Amino acid sequence: MTPKKVHIISHSHWDREWYMAYEQHHMRLIQLIDDLLGLFKTDPDFHSFHLDGQTIILDDYLQVKPEREAEIRQAIKAGKLRIGPFYILQDAFLTSSESNVRNMLVGKEDCDKWGASVPLGYFPDTFGNMGQTPQLMRKAGLNAAAFGRGIRPTGFNNQVDTSEKYSSQFSEMIWQGPDDSRILGLLFANWYSNGNEIPTEEAKARQFWDQKLADAERFASTRHLLMMNGVDHQPVQLDVTKAIALANKLYPDYEFVHSCFEDYLADLSQELPEELSTVSGEITSQETDGWYTLANTASARIYLKQANTRVSRQLENVTEPLATMAFEVTGTYPHEQLRYAWKTLMQNHPHDSICGCSVDSVHQEMMPRFDKAYEVGTYLAERSANQIAEAIDTSMFPEDSCPFVLFNTCGHEKKTVSDLTLTWKVFPFGQRLPKAVYQEAKEYLETRQPQFQVIDAAGRVIEEAEILGTDIAFDYALPERTFREAYFAIKVQLRLPLTLSAMSWQCLALQATDQLNQAPNETLLHQDGSCLENDFLKVIIAANGLLTIEDKLNGNRFDSCLQYEDCGDIGNEYIFRQPDHDIPYLAHQGSCKLRVLTNTAYLAEIELTQTFDIPLAADDRLQAEMEAVIDIRERQAKRSQEKAPFTVKTVIRMEKESPRLQFQTSFDNQMTNHRLRVLFPTHLKTDHHFADSIFETVKRPNHTNAQFWKNPSNPQHQGAFVSLFDGRTGVTVGNEGLSEYEILPETNTIAITLLRSVGELGDWGYFPTPEAQCLGQQTVSFSFESISVKTQFASYFRAQEGQIPVTTVQTKSHSGQLPAQYAYIKGATDHVALTAFKRRLSDNALITRSYNVSNDEACAFTLAIPDHTARVTSLLEEDQHNPLPAQLGKGDILTLAWKKSESAHL
Repeated sequence: MTPKKVHIISHSHWDREWYMAYEQHHMRLIQLIDDLLGLFKTDPDFHSFHLDGQTIILDDYLQVKPEREAEIRQAIKAGKLRIGPFYILQDAFLTSSESNVRNMLVGKEDCDKWGASVPLGYFPDTFGNMGQTPQLMRKAGLNAAAFGRGIRPTGFNNQVDTSEKYSSQFSEMIWQGPDDSRILGLLFANWYSNGNEIPTEEAKARQFWDQKLADAERFASTRHLLMMNGVDHQPVQLDVTKAIALANKLYPDYEFVHSCFEDYLADLSQELPEELSTVSGEITSQETDGWYTLANTASARIYLKQANTRVSRQLENVTEPLATMAFEVTGTYPHEQLRYAWKTLMQNHPHDSICGCSVDSVHQEMMPRFDKAYEVGTYLAERSANQIAEAIDTSMFPEDSCPFVLFNTCGHEKKTVSDLTLTWKVFPFGQRLPKAVYQEAKEYLETRQPQFQVIDAAGRVIEEAEILGTDIAFDYALPERTFREAYFAIKVQLRLPLTLSAMSWQCLALQATDQLNQAPNETLLHQDGSCLENDFLKVIIAANGLLTIEDKLNGNRFDSCLQYEDCGDIGNEYIFRQPDHDIPYLAHQGSCKLRVLTNTAYLAEIELTQTFDIPLAADDRLQAEMEAVIDIRERQAKRSQEKAPFTVKTVIRMEKESPRLQFQTSFDNQMTNHRLRVLFPTHLKTDHHFADSIFETVKRPNHTNAQFWKNPSNPQHQGAFVSLFDGRTGVTVGNEGLSEYEILPETNTIAITLLRSVGELGDWGYFPTPEAQCLGQQTVSFSFESISVKTQFASYFRAQEGQIPVTTVQTKSHSGQLPAQYAYIKGATDHVALTAFKRRLSDNALITRSYNVSNDEACAFTLAIPDHTARVTSLLEEDQHNPLPAQLGKGDILTLAWKKSESAHL
């Protein structure tokens, strides 16, 4: 009889920052690597150490001990140190689609530099796993993924129930994505610590192995058993080879080997049975009691999610497209600067970081990283936009005008109303005192009293442009080759309705005029001041602040929208826990004031100020329960009896050409341990909904699985939107960095979390986190769109691309080789989302990445770049020999490399 083989893999799951600050963990990492390098020399039987699938650990170590790089390289070459394939172990849902790809791209670059990589998708502690993992792995050249959460293992002691979609009898299974990609899934059914600290004393070893072998055999589909020798921040077991030798002596029917994932996968693949379970799509612990899905990390420290969205949009959707366009002019692309920005951003993407479930010092260190990545992105974007603008032929504009260029860096046409600030005239300091220069600028304004208009390249006046005002402001220029130039400038503020083609620019100019534009008599706000109306929507604002939204195109009506609900939260950064018998407080039951901010033919903005009394905090029992580490399910704390006014201000924005109703909500949070949500009741008859996720629009049930679920709430992750659609009509609610929602199935209400205020980390001890109460001024943004069969998919990209601003730069009147108006791409459709428009590192080929937003049906793929030919590549942008497809399959992700024709020019 062939003995069972026990593969023991030494590792340490390295959370770079969590219950201690980064440097506390960092210094312990230095000790770990030092121990490993010493062990490799002293124990020839020590096979290898798995470095947690993330190459950033090497950067962290060499940052302190660069002199040991040669030893690291030799250990990797010898197979002692097993690295990659990723840069970091990122959270699956709270990072963008492109961030997930860039993690693999940077990881591959690092692994290529070091000369080795473990061919395994590694997600040991990810808080749920995204549905497109199989396709992402396959298109990155990986055929297997290991993970610790999301699937309920049943084992041989339980009868297999074929109705259970997220359970597996074995720790090995087939994982299938929405596009039908299939990989081998490896579940750490006994966690990634099932072989930790193996005893070297005989009695203890027998006790240890009797239990561990039985646990592993319960779930293993073959004779190959996986034992993970390590856990979070675990020091290497220096005597593990001695422990393995003892195990072989004690258990002659087993073969114990110090192993690695490569060897384990090779052995496993030879003996996998045909009857493995198949799990499909995302795996997020759907068939559990619902308490430990950790989905509520989506609403912990929402300011982190907002910052991440802002920076991701800047790098992916502004900086890279502009730099890609500028390449046509400069022949250069800022690969190194962008890599630096991306790596800085991704250092915030491990789950303990971006999920907001660490101690305060960790998240204090994250914000400068966001700021650094954003500043790099804005610098590169401005430089690229100026390079393009300087090459545009603006000679058709009058000499006394101020040309400016508007860029739409989205993958679809953008219709919006943008507020711009342009410089009309400059008063340089030179050798003069600022006071004298300011006086000169002031006299210019007072004597000239200039009026302005906007013209296009044909000289036509843009009648819709609205001049909001002029003022004097300090500014400066940084010439390429000379010293800085300080000045006061006449700044002109204007508002401009825009329609810009996908991935395009358009040049306009500001011009002085003696003729004042007459504002149209029609406005979007009715005379009664409580009704907004455009061609798409009619919005009635009740005296209490609730909205009735009528869809003028399909007759839908949604009542009692924009409900603000506040309830208690006695949970932690991981898990929301409403106190027993807690009754939410509703803003529309308090006072409400309405103020008109803007009312024109193209834009209306109304400010609602709602004030209602809510409890100041939780009662005194909560502090005692936290300090005693009482399980949140057993806590008895309630909200305090003392209350204070809580004011919510909402700016409701309607644009003439947009079916999206936009909201910006602000509040000064001085209360603790509570949750604020906004509710949109829909009363739609459907048992499922759709949400923006990683390279997919995921379909989720509105109801939980009652056979398993015990948690009273069912929080979910979202990217840019969540949508309910009954087959005929529906609603899409968009957001900017609001990553948690819940569908309340009784009325199919969409509930978006705006604030979750808690005071502790949670998990395995008491770690106070006062800054997780998120005290102070907060501002959040979201949107509402009524949809139909024709507009369902368009509403998705409008929500996604609503996060991306129009970029504006000024230039001068000059000749140039570029036209005043140009669209880079053609053939954009509602069914295809564009996530990348960048240059490839190896040869500067233009890279696009797109996906089919439907997981149910194929769609036509008509994207084209004039004068370019495309070639299909892998997800890692390596050329393949597949022909350019005419359609995308359901849920399909497509990466293309575009080469410009030799004779082509813009």
